[in-house]
Amino acid sequence: MKESRETNLRLSAEDAHYEKTAVKVSLVSIIGNAALSVFKAFAGIFAHSGAMISDAVHSASDVVSSIIVIIGVKLSAKASDKDHPYGHERFECVAAIVLSVLLLVSGLFIGDTALEKISGNSRQHIVIPGVLALVAALISIVCKEAMYWYTRFYAKRLDSGALMADAWHHRSDALSSVGALVGVAGARMGYPMLDTIATLIICLFIFKAAYDIFRDAISQMVDHACSEEMEAAICQCAAEQADVIRVDLIHTRVFGNKIYVDIEISADGSMPLRESHAIAERVHDAIEKRFMKVKHIMVHVNPADPDKP
Repeated sequence: MKESRETNLRLSAEDAHYEKTAVKVSLVSIIGNAALSVFKAFAGIFAHSGAMISDAVHSASDVVSSIIVIIGVKLSAKASDKDHPYGHERFECVAAIVLSVLLLVSGLFIGDTALEKISGNSRQHIVIPGVLALVAALISIVCKEAMYWYTRFYAKRLDSGALMADAWHHRSDALSSVGALVGVAGARMGYPMLDTIATLIICLFIFKAAYDIFRDAISQMVDHACSEEMEAAICQCAAEQADVIRVDLIHTRVFGNKIYVDIEISADGSMPLRESHAIAERVHDAIEKRFMKVKHIMVHVNPADPDKP
């Protein structure tokens, strides 16, 4: 069924709100991560902490990831056109995949440096970190955890995979700062190698975050059905409409953060075409109004089979 003008206006308004909110959240992340990255790099250099320098690299990668999120959100919010009749929502998944690759590269760089120090192949002399590294780690933990909850809140509200990936990026950075804190504290207590070991642990956190982001993005790139609960709710909504005898079939697929629905209903086979079309319109409008994530609905009306209950 062809979408109504009201549907297009609703979708345009939702997309505009989605884009505006996602960009605002990403800009907050960019400013916060840039400030933290500079501060942690300064602390790592002057306090002689390899773990803190690695943590600063992790925060710098968050700046890049937030920029990628903004680009992905802006592209995914573009209206449908002739070449892309189903919209551009999957650009957000592409942004998340790029983000995961960048995380992986930064993790490999950090991990290689840590392994060189642990194996003794590095010429760098292990120096006990200063107090400034401890302060930087504590500040980073508090700030990154706050940024995680802030971004996660809006990611759930907007149902944004890219924003949720960015939120987990913040959480992985907070956890890596915990590792840096333990490493720096241990080094100052007489175990300087702990700072290097903490660097390697941070690397593992980065790998885990990259894997989770990549897996979720790929899952959204491949068409899959909604949950059984969502499909059952859509069927119930259709069955509640006047003159609908039953729901014969429903197919759903998730496209980015939107849902596409193909549904078949049964109605009295003797009624005129105009009346059966009106039934289909009622089903279409009711589902669209009740389920805001549904972007497109195709309703097919079957003549009721008298042999079926």
